[in-house]
Amino acid sequence: MNRWWNADLRSINPSRLIKHRCSKRNYTIFNQIMDIRNIAIIAHVDHGKTTLVDKILHTTNVFRDNQETGELIMDSNDLERERGITILAKNVSVTYKGVKINVIDTPGHADFGGEVERVLKMADGVLLLVDAFEGPMPQTRFVLQKALNLNLHPIVVINKVDKPNCRPEEVHDAVFELFFQLDATEEQLNFPTLYGSSKQGWFNTTLDPKEDITILLDTILEKVPAPTVVEGPVQMQVTSLDYSSFLGRIAVGKVVRGVMKEGQPVMLCKVDGTMQRSRVKELYVFVDMGKKKVAEVQCGDICAIVGIDGFQIGETIADIDNPEALEIIPIDEPTMNMQFSINNSPFFGKEGKFVTSRHIRDRLMKELEKNLALRVSETDDADKFLVYGRGILHLSILVETMRREGYELTVGQPQVIVKEIDGKKNEPYEVLVVDVPAEFSGRVIDLVTQRKGEMHIMETKGQMQHLEFDIPSRGLIGLRSQMLTNTAGEAVMAHRFDQYKPWKGFIPGRNNGVLIAKTAGKATGYAIDKLQDRGAFFIDPGQELYEGQIIGEHIKPGDLVVNVAETKKLTNMRSSGTDDSVRITPKIDMTLEENMEYIQQDECIEVTPKNIRLRKIQLNEEDRKKFQKMMKSDA
Repeated sequence: MNRWWNADLRSINPSRLIKHRCSKRNYTIFNQIMDIRNIAIIAHVDHGKTTLVDKILHTTNVFRDNQETGELIMDSNDLERERGITILAKNVSVTYKGVKINVIDTPGHADFGGEVERVLKMADGVLLLVDAFEGPMPQTRFVLQKALNLNLHPIVVINKVDKPNCRPEEVHDAVFELFFQLDATEEQLNFPTLYGSSKQGWFNTTLDPKEDITILLDTILEKVPAPTVVEGPVQMQVTSLDYSSFLGRIAVGKVVRGVMKEGQPVMLCKVDGTMQRSRVKELYVFVDMGKKKVAEVQCGDICAIVGIDGFQIGETIADIDNPEALEIIPIDEPTMNMQFSINNSPFFGKEGKFVTSRHIRDRLMKELEKNLALRVSETDDADKFLVYGRGILHLSILVETMRREGYELTVGQPQVIVKEIDGKKNEPYEVLVVDVPAEFSGRVIDLVTQRKGEMHIMETKGQMQHLEFDIPSRGLIGLRSQMLTNTAGEAVMAHRFDQYKPWKGFIPGRNNGVLIAKTAGKATGYAIDKLQDRGAFFIDPGQELYEGQIIGEHIKPGDLVVNVAETKKLTNMRSSGTDDSVRITPKIDMTLEENMEYIQQDECIEVTPKNIRLRKIQLNEEDRKKFQKMMKSDA
C-alpha cells in the first residue's frame, strides 16, 4: 500500500462520504464532498507565518494530544530550520466545522518571490500577517500587490501585539494606507482586522487576549469565499511540483474547471503551445500534513497528480477532447547573475562527490524544473555557466543546497543584470528599508549615500529610526556586513526590487585589500602570530592552504602576499618550547552570503561539501600581475 495513505478517517463524517469500488485494488477509496476554503499566508520575513500555521494545525487537532511535534512544523528543510526562514511554499489541509481549509505557507523573503507568485494562483483569499511593531515592510508590499492583482480576498492579522513598544493602531492605519496605494478595490479595502500573538496562541478583533485562535478560523470561513465551481471540460494549472522516489515527479495545482478523475486521459498543454497526451494514474488530495488517495477531485480543490510525464510549472492539464490552456503565470525577471564553474583549485576532487561540468550542468537543469525565478545559460566555455536569480540569498541557497548534496564548484562575484532602455544603460534599483537605533542613523545614511542611495523617508518609531532609500542593486552587494559593523549589529535591513533606472556610475566596493597565501602548505601559529598586525585572518593554524588562497583581510587598501606556512627556525639558543607566548586572535567566520558579498571581480569562492574557501581567480602571483597590466592597457 502506498506510503501516503495516511488520512485519519475517524475525523470524517461518514454521511458526507461517497464510496468508490476499484476493481484493480483491494481497498476502498473515499472521496469527501465538502465545503472548501483555499487561503495563502503572506508576510515579511520573521513576522510569524510558520508559527501561525503551527497553531492552526494544533487547534484543528491534526496531532494526537501526546504527540511530540516541536516548533516550525512546516519548515522541514534543514536550511529553513537553520536560518529561521521559509524558502519553499508548502500546503497543509485542516478541517474546521466540517469545512476543509487548504493552507499555503509562503516564503517571506523577496528573493523567493517566484515561489509566492505561483502558489497564490491556488488561493481564493490571503491572510496578511503584519508585525505590530515593524508594520508593513518591503516584502509585505511585494506579496500584497500580487494578491490584490489576483483579486484575492484579504484578512489582515496584526501579530506580536505582546512585544514591547508595539503600536497596533498605527500599524493598522499603515496597512490601510498600503492597500490604498496599491489600488485595492472598495471590497478589498473593507478588510477584517484581527489582533493577537501566534506565539501565545490567541487572536481577537480587539487587543484583549482570548484563549485560542478560533476567531481567526471563523473569520476565514466567513470572509474567504468558497472556490467557484465551474462545470465543463477539466482544467488544472500546475503551480507546484512534488517528488517521490517511488512515484517520480508529481504535479500539484488547483482544479479550476470540471472534475479530475483517476485513470482519466488528459492533454498536457505545454508552454511552447504543443499538446501531449497523458493519463492520470493516481490522484491525491491534501489531508492534514500528508496526502490521501482519492478517485476524483472536485472543482476548486488542490490536488496532486501522478503519471503526467515531462510537465513544467505553469502548464495546463486539460480535457483530452477539448484542451484549453490557462494563461501562463508571469514571474518577475531575475536581477542578478553569478558564474558557476568547476572547481579548478589544487584541492580539486578531494572533498566532493560530483565534480565535473556535466554533474553541475545536470544539477542546474534539474533546479530549473521547480525554481521558477532561476535562469541558466551556457557560455562559450563548457566548464562555466551563468546562473540568474532574484538576489544573493536566492543564489546562495542554491549553492548551499548543491554543496550539501556533495557538489564541488567555484562561484564568482554576483553581478547585476544591465539592460539598455531607449538607447541608455539601465540597472535595477531597490527600495531599502532600515530600522536602526537613533544614535546610529547618521552612520547608516552616510553608508547608503556613499553607495549612491537616496533617502526618501525618515520616521521615528519609539526609540528606533525608520529610514527608506532608493538604491541601485549594485550598492546592496556587501552593504549588510558593513552596516552591521557600523551599527554594532543593531540595524534591521530589508529590500525589494523596484524598477530599472539609468546607470548611476561607479560605486565603491571593499575598502581594504586581502592577505594572500604565498606558498602551499600548512598554516603555522608562529607565522600567523607574526602577521597579525598586517590584518585579520580567515584561517586557523594547521589548516592546509594553496598558493593564491585568500587567508585574511589586509588593514590597508591593496593586496598583500604573505607566507603563513613559515615555521620557527630552531637553533641551540632557541627551542620550540618558548611558543607559549603565541596569542592568536580567533579567525573571522563568514557565511556563504557574506563571502559572496565580500569578494571582488578578480576573486572567487571555492565551495565543497566540507569547506568554503576564498581565492584569487589567478592563483600565481606573476600571472596576476600580468593580468592587471593587461587590464590597465585595455582601459
